[in-house]
Parts: sequence; C-alpha cells; structure tokens
Amino acid sequence: MSRCARGAPHDLPPTASPAAPAPPQKPSLFNGATTHGVRGQRRIRHPWELPLLWVGVAATVLGYLSWGGAIGGTIWLFATEGEDAVSKAWEYASMLPLVIQLVFLLPLLPFLIWWVRAIMYAQLRATSVRMSPTQFPEGYRMVAEAAAQFGMRNVPDAYVTMGNGVINAFASGHGFRRFVVVHSDLFEVGGQGRDRDALKFVIGHEVGHLAAGHVSYFRLLFTNLLSLVPLLGPALSRSQEYTADNFGYSFAPEGSAGVMGLLSGGKYLGTEVNVHELADRAATDPSFFVHWVNWGSSHPITTWRAHVLRDRSEPGALWIRPKGHLFNSPLPAGHRWSSLYPSPGEAITLLDQASQIRPDGYGEQFGRFTGVPTPTARRRGPCRPPRRCSADAPATSSRPARTTTTPATRVPERKRTPLRRRLRTRSRDRRVPAASDRVRAPRSRPDLERPGVTASTGGARPLRCPSGHHTLHKVHSLHKVAG
Repeated sequence: MSRCARGAPHDLPPTASPAAPAPPQKPSLFNGATTHGVRGQRRIRHPWELPLLWVGVAATVLGYLSWGGAIGGTIWLFATEGEDAVSKAWEYASMLPLVIQLVFLLPLLPFLIWWVRAIMYAQLRATSVRMSPTQFPEGYRMVAEAAAQFGMRNVPDAYVTMGNGVINAFASGHGFRRFVVVHSDLFEVGGQGRDRDALKFVIGHEVGHLAAGHVSYFRLLFTNLLSLVPLLGPALSRSQEYTADNFGYSFAPEGSAGVMGLLSGGKYLGTEVNVHELADRAATDPSFFVHWVNWGSSHPITTWRAHVLRDRSEPGALWIRPKGHLFNSPLPAGHRWSSLYPSPGEAITLLDQASQIRPDGYGEQFGRFTGVPTPTARRRGPCRPPRRCSADAPATSSRPARTTTTPATRVPERKRTPLRRRLRTRSRDRRVPAASDRVRAPRSRPDLERPGVTASTGGARPLRCPSGHHTLHKVHSLHKVAG
C-alpha cells in the first residue's frame, strides 16, 4: 500500500493560512466616516476650513440661543403684560423678515435637512444608474480605490445620473450612508479614448468630500446659518472645495490638468485647453472685480483653482489672488488699458507667427495632450507639499524626449521691468527667427520634471508683431511617457 493510502499525510500538522486583515469598524456618531477619526486628516485640509467651521458652529449656537430667548421672552411678556404687549412686540419684529424666518425655520431645520437628504437619496436610487462590479466597473473601481486610500470605513454608493448637458458631480449622504453622483456628461469623459485621469480626479475629489466629513448631518446643521452670511458662507464652501481638490490630487495628480480643461472648455474642447495659460491668468489679473467674483462664489474661480493645482507649494488662494506665473501671454491682461490691445492686423500677425513655431501634432491649438500633468513639486508626506520645489527628481523615460520649442524664461513677478520700457527695448528686433533659432536640442528642466514626464525645451527669441507692442513667447509642452 502506498504512503498516501496509509494516511501518512494526515499525521502532518495543518498549515496555517495567513489571516485576512480585520475590516475597520462601521461608522458611528463617535468614530467618523474614516479610520482617521472624527477630526480626519488635518494636514490635507485647507488652513481656513476649520476656523470658518467653528465660526459657523458659534453662529448656529447663537441663533438657537436667540430663538430660545425670543420664545421665552414672548411667554414672559404674555404672562406679565398681556396679549396686547405681545402683539406689539411681534409687530416690531416683523419689520425684519430674517427674524421671522429664523423663528419658524430654526426648530424645523434638523427635520428639514434629514427629509431633504432622504428624498434626494431615494430619487437617485429610483432614477439613476448605480455603479457596481457589473455596471460601470471602471468607475466603481475608482470609487473603491479612493475610499481605500482615504481610509473610509465603507465604500460609498456611486451613481451616474442624466446630466442634460451639465458637467457636474457632487457627494452627499443620508444617515451613515454616503454616495457620490456623477452627471453623465462628465462621466463619459472617462470613457475609452478620452481623459480617464480627469474622471479619476473628479471621483477622488468627491470621495474626498466624504472623507473630510463635509456632508455629515451635523456639519450641515451647524453651518447652515453661516451659509446665509455674505463673504463668510461662500468662503467656507471654497475652503472645503480646496480640501477636496487636495484629496483628488493625492489620488490622481495626472488628472488635475484635464479637470481644469474640462471645467473651462467643456467635455469636447477640454483636451485642447492650454492649462498653463489658464493658470497664469490667476497671477497676472489683479482686478478688484475678479476678486469680487471669487468672494461671492461657492467654488474657487477656475483660474485660481488651476493655479493651485499647478503650484502645490501653497494652499489655495481664498481671498487674494495667487502670485507667480510661468509664461508671458502675448495679449494684455483684462484689467489693462484698451490701448495695449492689438489691432486686427497685429492680431493676425501674431497668429501667423504662432503657426510657425507651433509644435507638430498640436493643430490649431497650443493645448496639451490628454492626461498630461502640470509641473509640480514633490510632496512632503501624503498631504501637504513642501514650501520649495525640489530639483533632484530625475525624469524617467522609456523613449527619448521629442525636440520642441521652448517657453519664455520664468519671470519673477517682483523683478519685472515696466511694460512700456520692455516694449521700447524689444521693438528694435522685429524679425522672425530662422528654423535653426527656433529649435534647439532639449536641455534639462528639473523644476518642471517629475517621474514619468519629460519636459522638452529649447532656446529661441520671442516673436513680435510689426508694431512691437505685443510679444509672443514660445509655448512649453509636457509629453507624458508611457513607462
């Protein structure tokens, strides 16, 4: 009889299988939606978010105390002075409509928030497409991977709803359930042959809202009154959007440029947007009216948002425009005098000169290729970036970088000479550079390099229109390398 038949293997001790990691505890009132606790990851939050949150909590507590005082004072006045005194007091109070609204809405606010969230969740379940392992699995994988990276205790529900041409996505919840909603017009951007990294950034942004606790019931309850206060209410919303952008960038940094192109140019032209020029306008347009538009907006304006996603050394600008631009635009900023704008003939000349230096494959646009990230500094830790850019990040490539044209040298904003002096100095040279001047061998740009990306640069003179008033600098292009 063989050894196996005699049962010898049964005498060996059983092999212990590796234990699967224990799943995190389910969310409750005291442990938060993530494994990082109720306070979450503080380093990834925008610096203004928590201070403005506490202002909202204080305003809500003061509102409820005022409501209680008004009700108690009414009862005391009725008991001591009679019904006529109460009627007269409320007649004076009715001159302030906000007071009447708060008196009737504050006691109903907890129920109203719960009811609206329940109806919204039910409507999505009844009319939208739910992502799952068998329905839009690529999108659901993005949601699951983002939830795992951010330490969420449960993977949120994810739905695709009819967008009707609107590009939007949002996150919400009901009870301890959380869900992400992506409009169909935005979701199709991540389809085959499109910008998948942009969709990944959007999903990371929305899951980041959930991980940061922005949609929790008690946060909405204690910040609802602050949303009625001018300047402060929109500022809290913008700080939360910057925080969600930090989550989205940590999950899919390559999608940041695609998202900015999508939000500014739409789903069809988004891949053609020159995101560098879009971001530079944030630093070169100091108009008061641009600031006013930002102060009243619930989301950061697109140019400021693109700037902070490119320059990760500073948090998002909440009140004052960011500083620092990479290139000089051939056109004046919107706040400059109209005399600086080109005439039709000068504009056509600039267009003709631009066609001569435009890199191959760009068609009639100076945009970027799909998925090409913007230059960034290496981050320190998982959340907050360093204060200075690191220049020791080697570029890895599986193929040689293509020789293209070069951008203008980065100009520190504080050291720039006056515009009219520069224009007079440059007006003497009006020739179009030869091909040998326009294209040179690429040289290293450590400040613009990152793993998996090569920056192709060269040296050339800027182009000018015949009047000498408008300068056209070469456009910098980043080429993503498949590694």
